Amino acid sequence: MATTTAPEKTPRLDDQLCFALYAASRAVTQAYAPLLAPLGITYPQYLVLLVLWEEETVSVKRLGLRLQLDSGTLTPVLKRMEAQGLVVRRRDPEDERVVLVSLTAAGKGLRKGARAIQEQLLCRLDGKWKELARLRDELRRLTSHVRASCAAQPEESETSS
Repeated sequence: MATTTAPEKTPRLDDQLCFALYAASRAVTQAYAPLLAPLGITYPQYLVLLVLWEEETVSVKRLGLRLQLDSGTLTPVLKRMEAQGLVVRRRDPEDERVVLVSLTAAGKGLRKGARAIQEQLLCRLDGKWKELARLRDELRRLTSHVRASCAAQPEESETSS
């Protein structure tokens, strides 16, 4: 008598953590769009400005690390920002291989208008700041854990040769 096995369960989209994170990220990014529009900036540009408001001048490499973006993604954003007059890029005089990004007066001027953005977004989310702060911290831990876990595993191409 032949034994039958249960058919494999097909993965469902709604059961996927990756999709829940992706959908949440897109929703939050879309919620920022109308808040950033009066400033004339996009969400990725806002993230760049947040770092530069903290550090004023930063290398492209450090900026990429802070934003968790590769240079292929970051460079077009910086070029658009430079064309808008928000940032300047220049070679580091101490090491010409390093490109530094700095705020212009216009970039610094956006800081005042951007201060209210987080408060406005929080109002749209019913002001549940403590709950959102816990979620943010949990997502940071998840990101750190996933990155560490992936870094510890050899790449497939290394193990399959």
